[in-house]
Amino acid sequence: MIAVALGIFVIGSKDISTYATFDQAIETQSRVKISGELAPDKDITYDPVNNPNTTSFYMVDARGKTEKVLLKKPKPQDFELSEQVVVTGRYVDDQFVADEVLLKCPSKYKEEELDLRSES
Repeated sequence: MIAVALGIFVIGSKDISTYATFDQAIETQSRVKISGELAPDKDITYDPVNNPNTTSFYMVDARGKTEKVLLKKPKPQDFELSEQVVVTGRYVDDQFVADEVLLKCPSKYKEEELDLRSES
């Protein structure tokens, strides 16, 4: 049982990443999570016909630095509507390459909730 628990811990610890900014990610060259927002004035590139598993976009981190992110996954649904983006990855050849993304999207129920409250 101890060996199984230790094995699970070791496997799980490989996925542990720390939150960082783009500058910190450049310095450490290790796997990190970066929280920020999509850059509103920059394009999102996704070509499902020629390269369905790659999305590139620009993100602004907590310190205000804007960087291009190469996401090794298809573009998530409602990506443009997200309020916050958390990417997990590392710098490879001077570009941040992410293999995971989490989105905080506005709730589709907020408007309905406001309508219900105003009716009360």
